[in-house]
Parts: sequence; C-alpha cells; structure tokens
Amino acid sequence: MPANRFPPFLLAALALTALLSACGRGDAPQEAPRPVLVEHPAGGAEAALAAYAGEIRAREESPLAFRIGGNLVRRHVDAGAAVRTGQVLAELDPGDQRLQAQAAQAQLSAAEAELARARADRARFEALAKDQLVSRSALDGQTAAWKAAEEQARAARAQLDVARNQAAYSQLRAPRDGVIASRQAEAGQVVAAGQAIFTLAGDAGREVAIALPESRIRDFSVGQPVMVELWSAPGQHLPGTIREIAAAADPQARTYAARVALDASAESAVDLGQSARVYVQRNGERAALSVPLSALQRDAAGRHAVFVVDPATHALESVPVELGAFGETRVPVLSGLEAGDWVVSAGGHLLREGQEVVPVDRDNRPIEPQHPQPPAGQTP
Repeated sequence: MPANRFPPFLLAALALTALLSACGRGDAPQEAPRPVLVEHPAGGAEAALAAYAGEIRAREESPLAFRIGGNLVRRHVDAGAAVRTGQVLAELDPGDQRLQAQAAQAQLSAAEAELARARADRARFEALAKDQLVSRSALDGQTAAWKAAEEQARAARAQLDVARNQAAYSQLRAPRDGVIASRQAEAGQVVAAGQAIFTLAGDAGREVAIALPESRIRDFSVGQPVMVELWSAPGQHLPGTIREIAAAADPQARTYAARVALDASAESAVDLGQSARVYVQRNGERAALSVPLSALQRDAAGRHAVFVVDPATHALESVPVELGAFGETRVPVLSGLEAGDWVVSAGGHLLREGQEVVPVDRDNRPIEPQHPQPPAGQTP
C-alpha cells in the first residue's frame, strides 16, 4: 500500500479521535443568566390592612305591606323602579272596604237623625218645664236621652272615619323617595295584613354590609375609618367609616354584622347590590413591608425565605424572613428585608442560591439593581 494512502475507516477513526481531544482540552460551556421577575417589597400600610367582602345596601331598607288583607288586583311598579313619596305602588280589591264605609255612613245618618229628634224633644220639654207642665225628672230624662244620642252620633262618625281609612288602606303608597329593591307578591295573589309586597331602598345614603370575624372583633369600633373598593372599579378607593356593629354574633356563621357608611361624595359612585371590598387597618398590628405569596421559598433550614438579587454580581441570595398574618395575595414581612431590596416575585422554585440572573420588570424590561444610596456626608 502506498505511504500516502490510508483505508477510509482509518481516516474516520483518526478524525474522531482528534475531535474528542479538542473537546477535552476546551472549557465547559457556562450557564446563561436566567431572566427573573423582581419587585421591591410593598409599603407597610398595605400589609396591615384586612379585607372583607361586602355588598352595597341602602341605609334605610323598608319592607312595604298593606295594613289590611285582600286580593292584590294591581301592581304599578317593579323591582328597580324609582318611586316618590306618596306614589301608589299596588292596590287591593276595595269592594269590601267600600261596603263597610257605606254601612258606617248609614249608621252615622241614623245616629244624627236620632240626635236631632232627641235635641227637639229636650227643647220641647224644657219649654213645658218652664210653665210647670212637666216634672223636673221628665226634663232630666230627655236631657239624658239627648246626651246619649250625641255620643251615639260621635261613635258613628268615628266608625265612618275608620271605614274610610280601611278603604284608603287598599292602596299601598311609598312612604319616602327611593328605589324598589325587590318584589315579593304578584297581581291576583291574596295577601294578608302585614305581608311584605315590596322592599324599598331609601335615597338617604348608601352603605356596605359586611361580616366581621368573631376572632378579631376587638380590632373594630364604631367610627373607625375604612376604605371601600368596588369589584367593578379595582384600585379606586372610596372613604367610609364603620357606622354600626351588631351586639351579638350570628349563631351559625359566628360573625358580627356591620355597616360601613360611605362619605356623601362617594355615594354617587355606587349602585345598589354592587360587590365591594372593605379594607380596615388592623388595630395593634405594626406596619411591615410585604411581598407576594409567590415569592416565598424554604431555605435549607426549613425557614421561610425569599431570593434577593445582589446589585453587584446579579447573583441570588436566599434571605430568611419573619412573616406576619397571611393575606389573600401578599404577606407582611416583619424582618429580613429592606424597602430597596429587589425580591424575586415568581419562579423561585426553579432557582438556586448563587445563580446569576437577569432581573426584569412585569413588562419584561431589564432592571439594573442599584446599591442603596448612603446618607449625605458619608462615603459608601
């Protein structure tokens, strides 16, 4: 075989050996920095707030009912209708009441006729008594009959007034301006006296009905300022105060019913039935920084910790923290963090301490962490 000729398989083996030798002499590829979402701890005022779900209600809610029973023949309004004071809302069949009023009118007419006769008899007996044609006792008898007829007429007149009132009670009228919040009866239904037909929500103020937990009831007091946030307008806080707290807890839910009065300037921004959140400052709880629940991790010792980005090296440092009471989305950090720290807010379970990262904000824009600035007159 010539010296410059080699079998093909021998050339391939030599090439593979040279490639492996070159890789063995080179350095291992370094892991690229991973982008991580970071944020500063939130302010302490938000961390010390407790949130309670509620519903917008009217300050004055009145169930409206007829004073008498009967057949409901007409309903003039429906739920959601705005009504004015004195407006007719519904009517009962007034037939029986009209007959009672007519009977009372007839009794009054008879009593007045009897009174007129007794008055004339007394006048006649009084004239005869002056001429001593009748005895004094006979005159006294006619005087008593005249007074009795007067009382009978007065009683009949009162009965007529009652009958007329009963006839007027066949119409259900609005006692104040407001909105019909609900309807509990329909035309054609026979209703009893006092049975609720409508619920009227008055125009005199709007409130938020909430339930306070029995375990923290000592943290709340009447007149305590709160903030109200509507579900339909997140981030918009309306001022209010706790107006009343029930004296006893609900026997089943073990919560205390409470009402939060909205400021007059905020009442126009809410509608009846809207869902809301009431934020109350917890009494006696110190303000703290807070982080998202997704930022919490466990360190090697099993303690709660968060990953903080080192401003100089962009490496992660696991910082143990002391936590307060957990909220719905955030948790207060009582110690371990500073306001200027850049905390990894998500994905910490995929990271490790000392790993180099690229911090980004929620818009995926890179952030360059800075060391906290020293006080004026001092060197870093």
